Amino acid sequence: MSLFPADIEAQAAEIVKCFTQRQLMVATAESCTGGLIAGALTDIAGSSAVVDRGFVTYTNEAKQQMLGVRQDTLVQFGAVSKETALQMVHGALFRSRASVAVAVTGIAGPGGGSKAKPVGLVHLAAKSRSGALLHREMRYGDIGRNAVRLATVRTALDMILSLSGE
Repeated sequence: MSLFPADIEAQAAEIVKCFTQRQLMVATAESCTGGLIAGALTDIAGSSAVVDRGFVTYTNEAKQQMLGVRQDTLVQFGAVSKETALQMVHGALFRSRASVAVAVTGIAGPGGGSKAKPVGLVHLAAKSRSGALLHREMRYGDIGRNAVRLATVRTALDMILSLSGE
């Protein structure tokens, strides 16, 4: 029995199956999800052949130290930005053995939002070693902390799967 909703379990199982067949590995760089993406993947039997590592980088300092996010990027654009997500995914890919990496940074709430960056705003990036790069800016809305986090997991898993053919 999975810790995650059935749709997330199915997405993760599809990734593990697909990546196993293609001998690909994945890495995650997570802020607002706190490791849930890696958790969803590792909830699937056989995931050890697919999941290389996960970086939980909740603080700006962790993003810099573990993923190489530049301080000037964090100052100029903020932790919740396209620019930060892109640097996070680049860092995760090149600090791992993964073929594909995904990164997420956002505001799950209930606090922390602003008019410019409301609760429910999440930036996601996925990158493959072949150079394919995706970015999604999601505005899930103030739907509750857990709902924002699970919606982010769903989107991230979808992005990973979309790069499985790269």
